[in-house]
Amino acid sequence: MQDTTQKVAQKAQDVLGKSKDFWNIELIPSSNLTVGRILTDILVLIIIYASARLLIWFLQRVITRRLAKVKAIDRGKQFAILQITKYVIYVIAISIMLNRMHIGSALLAGSAALFVGIGFGLQQIANDLISGLIILFEGRVKVGDMVEMNATVGRVTSIGVRTSTVETRDSIEIIVPNSKFMSDNVINWSSNRSVTTRFQIAVGVAYGSNVELVKEKLIEAAYAHEDIVSKPEKPYVLFKDFADNSLNFELNFWTSNTWDIEIVQSDLRFTIDKLFREVDITIAFPQRDIHLTVDDKDVTKLKKVFVGK
Repeated sequence: MQDTTQKVAQKAQDVLGKSKDFWNIELIPSSNLTVGRILTDILVLIIIYASARLLIWFLQRVITRRLAKVKAIDRGKQFAILQITKYVIYVIAISIMLNRMHIGSALLAGSAALFVGIGFGLQQIANDLISGLIILFEGRVKVGDMVEMNATVGRVTSIGVRTSTVETRDSIEIIVPNSKFMSDNVINWSSNRSVTTRFQIAVGVAYGSNVELVKEKLIEAAYAHEDIVSKPEKPYVLFKDFADNSLNFELNFWTSNTWDIEIVQSDLRFTIDKLFREVDITIAFPQRDIHLTVDDKDVTKLKKVFVGK
């Protein structure tokens, strides 16, 4: 029994000795880079990363509760504060990791050219990040706003630090880099103080039409639509021009239904066409007068073609 115990102890010592030898194996000769050090560093990195994630989760909960009590700070600014907090923690965690891995200033200085190249590559990403923070803090564009970019109209569904999501009327989601909101011309239909916006419809009628009756019917069509309001102004008509083939009018109206404005304008055109038909007002169409200079022989030929004689 004693011999068996001694054998087990001896084997255990052998295993520990071999493990120690493996632990102290130098991966690079004449250096302190051993298997044990690498495994220890990996374990420490995992602990640092997990601690950073846990700290971010805890601070986000605390900050969210505190900011929820402050009515002056909207959701966009709350999100910006949370994102900045998260990135600060990540920067600190990365610094600790680099220090743990003994990546000193000499190595960083030697990699300056590499970092410059990476910096140029990340320039657009940095631009998007900074633009995202500016958007979130300024509040010029908020979630739920209706915006128009490059003739595309959509509603902002989310604003991130680097990109934002815009959903079009066709339920298509567009991922927009935040720098586009800063560099491109963006129309925010929801940013005005009033809840209504003015739109127009152009109508051309034939020469000889009763212009007062045209004005009356256009106003009637506007009042007949449920989405058109009388404030801040009542619907009104402008006599725009004496054009080549038509008398041009413009119906101006106010509505709060900016999202479905194309449907509102379509409904108005149906109503205008119906009202004009009832009072014999002709909607103009392009006309051209053609003058032909012909002699008697040409007249005879034309008669044969059209009359058959």
